[in-house]
Amino acid sequence: MERHGRALGTAAGALALTALATACGAGGGATPTGSPTAGAVPVVAPSSAATPTASADPTAMSTDPALWSKWGLKPMRPSPAPPADKPIKLTRTGKVPVFRSVPTDQKVVFITLDDGAEKDPRFVAMMRDLRVPFTMFLMNDTIKDDYGYFKPLQALGNSIQNHTLHHPAMSTVSAARQREEVCGDQKVITTEYGVAPFLFRPPYGDGAYSSTLNSSVQACGPRAIVYWKETMQITGLQYQTGDRKLQDGDIILAHFRGPSELKGETMTAMFVNLLKRIQEQGFTVARLDDYIRKP
Repeated sequence: MERHGRALGTAAGALALTALATACGAGGGATPTGSPTAGAVPVVAPSSAATPTASADPTAMSTDPALWSKWGLKPMRPSPAPPADKPIKLTRTGKVPVFRSVPTDQKVVFITLDDGAEKDPRFVAMMRDLRVPFTMFLMNDTIKDDYGYFKPLQALGNSIQNHTLHHPAMSTVSAARQREEVCGDQKVITTEYGVAPFLFRPPYGDGAYSSTLNSSVQACGPRAIVYWKETMQITGLQYQTGDRKLQDGDIILAHFRGPSELKGETMTAMFVNLLKRIQEQGFTVARLDDYIRKP
């Protein structure tokens, strides 16, 4: 389903050119040279229910070392309390902002998962155990065969956002087609999951900074366009910055992908590798919604 991205057409978009080639590239893309590798993930039977932790919040990350060890991981530091004064403030009307990181001095990053082609039941089991927060940007063409797969992930506190009906490169289609794509996915997700998306991600990041796409997004309901700073491959991250380091508040792009696009690797193993890369740099994961004031 994924294809190579197109270059962004503005100076701001040009900052992210290196990400476009792999953000939606076929087969998951090559692992960046020098990226650390991770050990094999044990085969684990899916959990039937979440295992409680000491937290009163059923969506908070697990602190149980046994559950993390079950998936070949050490416990991740719990997410800090989100700021009362949300760093990203959305408005009800007018131009929508484009952001690829969150202004914060907390040692946190944000995981986003796109498309929805791979529906690995072991990933649901893993998330029921660990409850690592992430945001889903789902595209109707890849989820319509099983809308129900994503509902347990949503029930864990992970919001579902807009990623178009058919995944076109938005700068290559008319304004009318852009509205069909965004408004159509908005309707599907609202109907299937009971909550209207307030965020939008254009396929490949293409057209993110264009006035035409901004107007289309405004017309359909989302109140922000979300880009990214890093892209997860199979075992390592691809960076947009030369220092190849995570920064406070970075948004990471990953995908619902399986062995056919990950060179035989599973989505669950890819996600384990992602968590290891985040931990190695001293970060933990926070919920993107908690840092946004909705309109």
